[in-house]
Amino acid sequence: MHLAIDPSRCVACLACVRACPTDAIALPPEARVVEIVEENCISCGECIPSCPHQAISASGAVDRALAIAEGGNGALILAPEAVVHFHPASPEQLVNACYEAGFRLVSRGVIGDELVAQQYLKLWEDPDWGTLIRSTDPVAVAAITAHYPELVPYLAPVTYPCVAEARFLRRLHGDSLPVVYAGVSAPGGTVPELDALLSFADLEQLFALREVRPETLPRTHSRVPPETRRHMSVAGGLPLEMVVSGSSRGRRLLAVRGLENVPALSRAVGHDRIDLGFVDFLSHPGALGHPAAGPKDELFRRRMLVQQYELPRSRQPVVPDQPDVQVGAAFAFGHRREQAEPAAVLTILEAIGTGPNGKAWDCRACGYPTCHRFAQAAALGRASLRQCVPWLSKRAEDASRDASTDALTGLASYRSLQQRLSHEMERSKRSGDSFAVLFIDLDRLKELNDRYGHERGNTVLRSVADEIRKTIRATDLAARYGGDEFVVLLTRTDRAGALRVADALRDRIEQSGRRLGFLAGQITASVGVAEYDPAHPNEGPLLEQADRALYLAKSAGRNTVA
Repeated sequence: MHLAIDPSRCVACLACVRACPTDAIALPPEARVVEIVEENCISCGECIPSCPHQAISASGAVDRALAIAEGGNGALILAPEAVVHFHPASPEQLVNACYEAGFRLVSRGVIGDELVAQQYLKLWEDPDWGTLIRSTDPVAVAAITAHYPELVPYLAPVTYPCVAEARFLRRLHGDSLPVVYAGVSAPGGTVPELDALLSFADLEQLFALREVRPETLPRTHSRVPPETRRHMSVAGGLPLEMVVSGSSRGRRLLAVRGLENVPALSRAVGHDRIDLGFVDFLSHPGALGHPAAGPKDELFRRRMLVQQYELPRSRQPVVPDQPDVQVGAAFAFGHRREQAEPAAVLTILEAIGTGPNGKAWDCRACGYPTCHRFAQAAALGRASLRQCVPWLSKRAEDASRDASTDALTGLASYRSLQQRLSHEMERSKRSGDSFAVLFIDLDRLKELNDRYGHERGNTVLRSVADEIRKTIRATDLAARYGGDEFVVLLTRTDRAGALRVADALRDRIEQSGRRLGFLAGQITASVGVAEYDPAHPNEGPLLEQADRALYLAKSAGRNTVA
């Protein structure tokens, strides 16, 4: 079964990433929609109901199945839960529809359950095994073989019911019999026994292509069907005796449901060496609990419908006690997953940073359970930092700081100066206190840049910024206006006080030039002073007044205050 993303519906909301237990959904840095990472996907279907935009669907080989149906010589194994999808059509109408579509033989999936149940009962009665994990669920087996190889040796050596049934049908009708399986949980990859896998939605599409409507067909079988009654099995392939007797016969039966419990199984068996007995492990609450079967809140309705159509048990075996069919299986270790470069992972973790407590954020907002798992995916190009909320928050803070701070000098930016100037004017009007502005210009910075280089000039600018910071109060504001110009806003200061500060700044700037190794007079500054008096607020923009005063200082010979 193949999971597919509909690009027209996907908005990259990451809901599916959060739901996926195997990191099988990626959002590459430049992508606008998510992608399925096939090597990690186990077709658990958790992403299907998690998507609020219905952008993910499960599909099979409709074209191949259609060709088999049109050929008229193929068999269809119809999983028992099909009656739920096609309700209110009856099981008889559904089987008739499959024949009408062109299949030569239609089997209801019971034979496979019976064959597998026989083998499990033999294992159950053997006292020599320790831990044994049920292997009828393709999703559970895929999770173990791909992501928990330490559990592979403990998988029961029994194949899936649908595969066992396909082998049985070919034993009866010839090895060339094409077999199609329709169900919600099908084996992944290439399965030699099954020529095509279908979801029930695919089967519905096949009916439409063949112009077959199940609900219009007779409610009695048009052909005598194969056996549809159970004798010793329950749905899924376990023996009824195991389910009923449980641990009463000295055998331990541990029921485990959900992929989230696999790590606990792995630790218990692989690390702690605990003998768990027979582990009845399913990825979901049965096939009817698989996300592809329908909404979770309709689980009990689906069970009710299946039970409603379940036939009474056969008193006699429905398959031979010693069938000439192999139901064994050997499960191989999954391929080694692609590993990210440790250096790349570390770089991403450093970009994310840590929380206030010094530990990793691990907030899961990105869709991954830990920052380290996210960094691994990002290093492989399957995720991007724009998924990381702490990183985005940090970037927003940096952007805000960059917008308000000059990168070279660390002083306030022009934008911050304008905002503070407006605020100070309003405060001055309310309080009646005046304030002043100093406009500072370095006299010969261009000549210095031409002679010593711009990096030397940047050193001078940083030094001047330091001198300004040391001179003014914490309540004042120093900003880089642009190039070699600075502006200082002095709160609650009149013109006389501003002139004293300006002269002190002029002197300190000249001294800083000497400390940097320049000759006397090479590093000097001219300063223009303007006062804002709330009693006379209409004398023109304050910065323009300070700029005019600076022009006067320059005209007076530089290294002066006006």
